[in-house]
Amino acid sequence: METQAPAQVTIQATITARLAEELSVRPQQVAATVELLDGGASVPFISRYRKEVTGGLDDSQLRLLEERLRYLRELEERREAVLAAIDEQGKLDDALAKAIREAGTKQRLEDLYLPYRKKRRTKAMIAREAGLEPLADALLANPDLDPQAEAQSYLRPAEGDSPAIEDAKAALDGAKQILMERFAEDPGLVGELRERLWQEALLSARVNAGKQQEGAKFADYFEHDELLSKVPSHRALAMFRGRNEGVLALTLKLPGEDEAPRHPAELAIARRFGIEDQGRKGDAWLKEVVRWTWRVKLYTHLETELLGRLRERAELEAIEVFAANLKDLLLGAPAGPRVTLALDPGLRTGCKVAVVDATGQFLEHATIYPHPPRNQWRESLALLEQLVKKHGVELIAVGNGTASRETDKLALDLIKRLAPRALSKVMVSEAGASVYSASEYAAREFPDLDVTIRGAVSIARRLQDPLAELVKIEPKSIGVGQYQHDVSQLQLSRSLETVIEDCVNAVGVDLNTASTALLSRVSGLNASLAENIVAVRNQQGAFRSRQALRDVKRLGAKTFEQCAGFLRIRNGDNPLDESAVHPEAYPLVERIAGQAKRPVASLIGDSAYLKTLSPATLADERFGVPTVTDILKELDKPGRDPRPAFHAAQFREGVETLKDLEPGMLLEGNVTNVTHFGAFVDIGVHQDGLVHISALSERFVEDPRSVVKAGDIVKVKVMSVDIPRGRIGLSMRLGDPLEAEKGAASSTPARRQEKRSAKKSTSAPGEASVGALGEALLKARKGR
Repeated sequence: METQAPAQVTIQATITARLAEELSVRPQQVAATVELLDGGASVPFISRYRKEVTGGLDDSQLRLLEERLRYLRELEERREAVLAAIDEQGKLDDALAKAIREAGTKQRLEDLYLPYRKKRRTKAMIAREAGLEPLADALLANPDLDPQAEAQSYLRPAEGDSPAIEDAKAALDGAKQILMERFAEDPGLVGELRERLWQEALLSARVNAGKQQEGAKFADYFEHDELLSKVPSHRALAMFRGRNEGVLALTLKLPGEDEAPRHPAELAIARRFGIEDQGRKGDAWLKEVVRWTWRVKLYTHLETELLGRLRERAELEAIEVFAANLKDLLLGAPAGPRVTLALDPGLRTGCKVAVVDATGQFLEHATIYPHPPRNQWRESLALLEQLVKKHGVELIAVGNGTASRETDKLALDLIKRLAPRALSKVMVSEAGASVYSASEYAAREFPDLDVTIRGAVSIARRLQDPLAELVKIEPKSIGVGQYQHDVSQLQLSRSLETVIEDCVNAVGVDLNTASTALLSRVSGLNASLAENIVAVRNQQGAFRSRQALRDVKRLGAKTFEQCAGFLRIRNGDNPLDESAVHPEAYPLVERIAGQAKRPVASLIGDSAYLKTLSPATLADERFGVPTVTDILKELDKPGRDPRPAFHAAQFREGVETLKDLEPGMLLEGNVTNVTHFGAFVDIGVHQDGLVHISALSERFVEDPRSVVKAGDIVKVKVMSVDIPRGRIGLSMRLGDPLEAEKGAASSTPARRQEKRSAKKSTSAPGEASVGALGEALLKARKGR
């Protein structure tokens, strides 16, 4: 093992100590986890199979540790670069080195480095080269001096690259530039002003002249002021989009700055450098230096920086929402291994039909034309009946695109026609299906099928097992995020990839039926290894044991350790291969079976016997109590699926478009997206309705995901329908009165929520307004 340099060891110890403090865990836990991560272990593997090593850190703690470890290592790398750069200039003294060593954030580090950063030749540099720094120092130190008189002694002709200083004004301008740069690069001052603005400033949005009609969707922000630090992510991203589209102008303002004789920030600068107006000869000049420092040097810089901070925070929150929705969608209830017929609705081009067997293998396809202009309803029913009987279809998956409700009627007629045959229908989201069908992966999977048929196959498989099918689609195309194209694509991809990894490994993967897309998400595996596994499976038949994985090309011992516990083999040579028990723990299970004098297979599912065993008495140096406890639970219910039982929303007959909706209707729907301001629900009219956060529950709701999540089936009440704008207002508070039945506006659920929010100080003013984000999301859904 390569020996680390003393400096590296010190840095590692510093990072470990800080992580331990942030996570409220022991340094030994952090050090052990970092060693595992650096050794290539995945978070799912560490979380499930290395509990003794990490002291029982769960997956959320491990993800946070992994993220913070990356940040702190980047910080340390930058810290060393900054120290080296300043030392190279010969300006690194003990005090500065100490301040840099103690900088806890990248921002603080950059503030300290700012005066020493290499930059283009500034006016202040030129003034120093012209020998004007003593003038600046003298006027700052002694305001009793007369600036005009003092400047006379600094007049000089041009010399080399230095321009002439022909009069007092030129000399004083140079001195002013020197002080302005000095003030603006003071790390203490910059930090103080930055935090004051962040805590106290208002984000002020105004519509640009002549943009009212063009930017009508941003009307909520045409004249909008809100405390910067409290702007929720959806409103921030809406305003940033409005600015990017040229509709809105955004500025920062401190309360009362327009009425005050001097800007509060100017007073802070003056106070920092001991400048005050006492009527002395130099006070007016110094006051002007302060004013220019704020307006020219600091304001624009800090405004850009703080709006960047707001955007970064808003993006992180939006990414968290996307990740949470994606997790809920991936862990949605699977219909299971049942022969499924998919109907991908269409009008002129017909409905695409695809049948897949219980394992998702494609069987047959067809195209039917039950809707206008052909109106072949009876012919379509006859063909569908034939396919159902031929393949023993148990489920019908109806895509929720154009003509979905009409096609849903067709499926209902088919079920009635085949009664009492056990056949049911489910509306399935098509989000991302077209992306999959046109992808390179789909082309490799179904080279001889048209892209429209591939889409139908994907819809059928999505019903059988959402996780297995959705991993084939770029997560950003699944459509459960807010403003996903406006956020950092690198951060978004990184976050969504970890969600997929966690979900796949939480459920486990059938080694003998999984696609390469699904296998590549298993701990320790990648696309190349997944293809190698499938190649062996195709050549030699189904794997009979996990140990057979060792024969796969390029799958070494380390990779086997990482992936084996998450791969399942049904009806294989070893019954433990169907469970989440890791092969490294098989000897422990065999020891338990030996002590009981019974075969391993007989232990599986024998709850009564397993409950008599004490993890403490079975633990040894290798397998501690946490691992033994997990093994006994797994033996009790091997390969248990953490996903909920399957059920589907039943859309109301006769309610197919916005025009069919009436306020007061009670409907069932499927939650498609959860945001900070509420939840979108598909009620079967090709346009999702919004349940505002205030209408989710009778109690105060701070986080909508505490009430609902993507994929939930909920009952809602139609509160309002805005056909021109394509908006549907829904409530899960089924007893809420309609607008016509309400009294004053203050009695509405949104107003009551605002009042409760104000009391709890948990949300900013105006939270009840969905604004541009809601409209954008609704339009996005309408366009899918």
